[in-house]
Amino acid sequence: MSIGNKIYASLGGDRVIWLIVLLLSIMSLLAVYSATGTLAYRKQGGDTEFYIVKHLMLMSGGLGLMYICYLIHYKRYSRWSPIAIMIAIPLLMYTLFFGTSLNEASRWIMVPIINVSFQSSDFAKLALIMYLAREISTKQETIKDLKSAFLPILAPVLVICGLIAPADLSTAILLFITSLLLMFIGRVNFKYIGLLILLGIVMFAILIILAEFSPLVRLDTWVLRTRDFVTNSEGGYQIQQAKIAISEGSWFGVGPGNSAQRNYLPHAYSDFIYAIIVEEYGLFGGFVIIALYVGILLRCVRLVTLSPKAFGAMLALGLTLSLVMQALANMAVSVHLVPVTGLTLPLMSMGGTSLLFTSIAVGMILSVSKYIETVK
Repeated sequence: MSIGNKIYASLGGDRVIWLIVLLLSIMSLLAVYSATGTLAYRKQGGDTEFYIVKHLMLMSGGLGLMYICYLIHYKRYSRWSPIAIMIAIPLLMYTLFFGTSLNEASRWIMVPIINVSFQSSDFAKLALIMYLAREISTKQETIKDLKSAFLPILAPVLVICGLIAPADLSTAILLFITSLLLMFIGRVNFKYIGLLILLGIVMFAILIILAEFSPLVRLDTWVLRTRDFVTNSEGGYQIQQAKIAISEGSWFGVGPGNSAQRNYLPHAYSDFIYAIIVEEYGLFGGFVIIALYVGILLRCVRLVTLSPKAFGAMLALGLTLSLVMQALANMAVSVHLVPVTGLTLPLMSMGGTSLLFTSIAVGMILSVSKYIETVK
């Protein structure tokens, strides 16, 4: 038996998701290597291997974490979720007030000694989805009044999203929508879903008011990006360069490593990596990327229909919705369908904690699929 066949035989769970992760990882290495060429000359003296080696190490670490999370029985995540949510809230508060700023936003905590930045919102997303999956699946029948609904479900969503929003509104909005969808799919009473939407609007209004007194709320950035999207049909500089990249790609692209727009497009290796992929691999390559993310969603829907336990279904669905919606939002920015968000393309963009926590989320999904496989 070949090494490839041995590895394939040793992997349980949904092998289609494993295959999609492998394909995305390979395409990520190619795209990041190409997109960081200019960055390497500007910051590393022409050492074009520096960023690809760094990305390969992070990807390897992510795949290792994915495999570890896959090995853990998914029911343990239910037991760990209250602890995770209690850790996430103080981490977000610390990040908001004392976090390291980048691009005028405090989103990172600098880990001492190893000098590595840690994006607390990535951990908070996982914690909240785990916690909601637990509460919706175990306490749904006991939610009969506002008090019993507010504390276990509504309050954590408002607190987590409210702490993320000042520095990273796009992540907070996607997490809020994911929470609403989980509540809807989990058959939480419509009046509580409506109440959460109302409270979310109130919370957003409060943030706008607080922006007048505190620089922590990035209101100016929100207004600028929204106004630019609504009033400027051509888009700002980043969008214009992304459109040029997509246009140059045509149907089958200019070929791997031949991107010209990587020299002009800011954050071509992260926020706008999809534009570089389309430039080099054409619309065909762009459609393949979309199909792979949709494939993850479809496989997860299959898991939900097969899962004998409500928590496993809610956990897998919540994590998948978060991942796929972020991917679609990132791609929508490049084609000017939504305002610029700053969201990375999961499993594709060069990054640190985003890549690692996305890998952890996929490992949890695979853990659910492994359990379903063993009970069939």
